[in-house]
Amino acid sequence: MGQHILPGNPPIAVEMKRSTRARRLSLRVSRLDGRVTLTMPPRLAEREGVAFVAEREAWLRKHLSGMQSEVVPAFGASIPYRGEDMVLRPGNVKAPTLVDGQLLLPDDPAKIGTFTQAFLKARARDALAEACDRHSSALGRPYGRLTLRDTRSRWGSCTAKGDLMFSWRLIMAPAPILDYVAAHEVAHLAEMNHSAAFWATCARLFPPYQEARRWLKQHGETLHRVRFGS
Repeated sequence: MGQHILPGNPPIAVEMKRSTRARRLSLRVSRLDGRVTLTMPPRLAEREGVAFVAEREAWLRKHLSGMQSEVVPAFGASIPYRGEDMVLRPGNVKAPTLVDGQLLLPDDPAKIGTFTQAFLKARARDALAEACDRHSSALGRPYGRLTLRDTRSRWGSCTAKGDLMFSWRLIMAPAPILDYVAAHEVAHLAEMNHSAAFWATCARLFPPYQEARRWLKQHGETLHRVRFGS
């Protein structure tokens, strides 16, 4: 159906779609990236959907405003993982264990953030190593060390020696986003610049790179909302 812009300060973009299974209007705000979606029954007039959104403007703005605050891992809370919400639950486990979209953690409330961060870092290292190996092989250029950090200024980097660095928070983004950043840094093994030749190499390794770049610009900050402590 397209997009409706709810006027105000700031304006709110609402994605409007129809569903054959919808029996009533449904307004949803993604906890991952704050995207607002209105789902409508097939034959309902669009103007009724617009009116529905306008009636709920106060609720919508309050909900979106609350999303700007930091998220602290706690049992029952959810954090993004591979582009989906992952709920944190206590479990009879010795180490973090992912089961059906839920992360089971040792039942120690004081260490929820520590356990969750360790899980994310381990999964990030595995995913980035796999992606870098794949792109490096396709490029025919080996890389050096692979390190993970928690950086806000950049998602990844490549040194003149061929060492690669990435933010482990990329594991919270949809899988193609992590794959793009890996391809981007591996492409620097051939072109240590952002020339046309570099972007051509990047496109060869990861064709939809422009879409991934847009996602990072629009939603990258959401990956930094989760605060794991010192």
